Amino acid sequence: MLKFLVCMAAGLGAGLGTGFAGMSAAAVISPMLITFLHMDPYLAVGVALASDVLASAVSAYTYGKNGNLDVRSGLVMMAAVLCFTAVGSWIASIVPKATMGSFSVMMTLLLGVKFIVRPVIAPKKRLESATARQKAVRSLVCGAGVGFICGFVGAGGGMMMLLVLTSVLGYELKTAVGTSVFIMSATALTGAASHFFIGGLPDLPTLVLCAASTLLFARMAALFANRAAPETLNRVTGAILVVLGAAILAVRHFG
Repeated sequence: MLKFLVCMAAGLGAGLGTGFAGMSAAAVISPMLITFLHMDPYLAVGVALASDVLASAVSAYTYGKNGNLDVRSGLVMMAAVLCFTAVGSWIASIVPKATMGSFSVMMTLLLGVKFIVRPVIAPKKRLESATARQKAVRSLVCGAGVGFICGFVGAGGGMMMLLVLTSVLGYELKTAVGTSVFIMSATALTGAASHFFIGGLPDLPTLVLCAASTLLFARMAALFANRAAPETLNRVTGAILVVLGAAILAVRHFG
C-alpha cells in the first residue's frame, strides 16, 4: 500500500509538472522513491527517466496537435542537448565535485515565481522576425548550453529548456512547453536506457506504477494547458512549480 501511494503521489507531481511546465519527472519521482521507499538513487533516477519518456511524448503530441510545438527548432536543440550533455558529464567526472544538489529545485521555485509575477503571454518580436537560419543557430547554441549544464550538474534539464525557450528564444509559454517536452522525450529515453543498461532493471511494479500515473496526469495537464487562456496557464504553471519546488525541498531536508 505504501508503494502504491508513494508512486501515485510521485506520478501526480511529475505528471502535472511535465504537462504544464515541461518539467523532468526525475526532479519529482527520484527524491520521493529514495526518501519513502529507500530505493537505490541510481535506480530511482532510472525509474523517473523511464516514466518521463511516455509522459513527455504524450504531452508533446497534445501540444503539437494544438499547434503549440516548434518541431524544426526542437530537433536542432535536441541534437545539441544530447551531444553536450555527454560533454558536461565527462567534464564533471574529472573536476572536483561542487555542491550543486539544489540547482534544479531552486530553478523550479524561481521560474514558478517568474511566471506568476511576469507571465509570458505572446511570442517576443525577436522570435517572430528571426529567419530560419537565425532560429537554427540560436537553438543550437542554447541547446549546447542547456545540455552542458545538465550533464555537468546532473539536473535541471526541463527547467533550463523552459527558461531558455521563453526568455532567450522568445517563445510564448504553450509553444515553449510543447517544444520542451518534445526534447525531453528523447533525452529521457536516452537516460533511462543508459541507467537500465548499467544498473539493471529496477523493481517492476514500482516502474509500472510510476510510469502509468505520470502518463495519466501528464495527459490531463497537457489537455487543460492547451485549452487554458495564456494568463491562466502562466499562473497555474507558476503555482505548480512553486509548490513542487517547496515540496521537494521539504522532502530533502525533513523527509
